[in-house]
Amino acid sequence: MQMQDKITDRQLSDEQSREIAETIREELARRRISRQALAEQAKLSLSTLEKVLGGRRPFTLATTVRLEQALGVSLRKSVIVVAPPAANDVAPDSLGSYAHRAVTWLEDVYITLRPSFGDKDAIFAYRTEIVWEPKVSSLVFREGERTDAAYEHTGEVAVPHQSGFIYLVIIKHGQHRVITVSRPTVAGEMYGIISTLRAGPGSQLTPIAAPIAYVPLRNVPKPSLGRVGPDDPNHALYARHLRRTVEESFALFLSV
Repeated sequence: MQMQDKITDRQLSDEQSREIAETIREELARRRISRQALAEQAKLSLSTLEKVLGGRRPFTLATTVRLEQALGVSLRKSVIVVAPPAANDVAPDSLGSYAHRAVTWLEDVYITLRPSFGDKDAIFAYRTEIVWEPKVSSLVFREGERTDAAYEHTGEVAVPHQSGFIYLVIIKHGQHRVITVSRPTVAGEMYGIISTLRAGPGSQLTPIAAPIAYVPLRNVPKPSLGRVGPDDPNHALYARHLRRTVEESFALFLSV
């Protein structure tokens, strides 16, 4: 418990705090809600909210998570490093040289599904938003509402013309995580493979690959997030989506 408290009390950097404050102010203006209302929804004091938004106190991870839950958006953004854009509305060649207007059909909020790495009967579900980011002139994806919030990521979206697949890529400190998915079905779902590292005891990391599915949030009336077990009402639906990845050959898993 003491270790968990230290993690959630961790202060974010000044740069992260400024970015989060700016995003919150934009959300307040867009939704036309008061700081008092947000503080109440996030179960924070108005004084605390005023201080972090005014830059008089850095954000902590615990405060940020509460605000994310209240707003329903991810406030923590990883630094995205990309090649210089070819134009303001065209992604760089390394991501497929796609124009913004040609990929607007990908911009959405999805429920991301993959097998739980720690419980063979459970499915891990979290929120992923794909949006156009003018600052880097490309689509980016932002994960949120993960039970393991420390592993939430923001990364680049590659849409090459040749392969017909979509790549969600994270490169951080030389480490790579790649998700390869099909183009959306008629219902907007995408299926494929995630290749990442599984965290084990202590500092142990093991390469792992698994099926993954992106289901538009609007397709699930009452979505369940986190580790979804067999007793959850959405478990059967989520399992069908993951089986579809293999049964309809969106991705192949070969055994030796």
